[in-house]
Amino acid sequence: MTEGTRQEHGVRVRGTGDFAQEIEIGAHRLRSDEPVLAGGADSGPTPYQLLLAALGSCISMTVSLYARRKGWPLESVDVRLRHDKIHAEDCADCETREGKIDRITKEVRFEGPLDDEQRSRLLEIAGRCPVHRTLRSEIHIVDASGAAPRGESTVD
Repeated sequence: MTEGTRQEHGVRVRGTGDFAQEIEIGAHRLRSDEPVLAGGADSGPTPYQLLLAALGSCISMTVSLYARRKGWPLESVDVRLRHDKIHAEDCADCETREGKIDRITKEVRFEGPLDDEQRSRLLEIAGRCPVHRTLRSEIHIVDASGAAPRGESTVD
């Protein structure tokens, strides 16, 4: 997966007042919700699970493309991710020192007859996927809420 080669589609999310959300991404339809214990109906993944899915997909695609280009014998990629909140004081590598911070723990495994150097390089490449880079960079979210007349969409 390389930037500039994919066609981006806007995302539209529609809620009806409860936690369940209908998500439209081009021709694709998804649903998001919260677990029952959090007041939802558990009819779909949570927003954080969708975020982790985006990161995991990007890691797997990026690593697979890199291995294919190098002609390396990568058979499959298994990415496991977990999100939690931790106290900033418990994070030695973090700039934030007060309150809670988000922590994503990732585990990437490769199947195939790769040597140690190839595996090491693929782990390095996993940290360079576009979504990973986005999450680690400054993100500027522009509010265009008042830009379209009522009933008109500002999303593709």
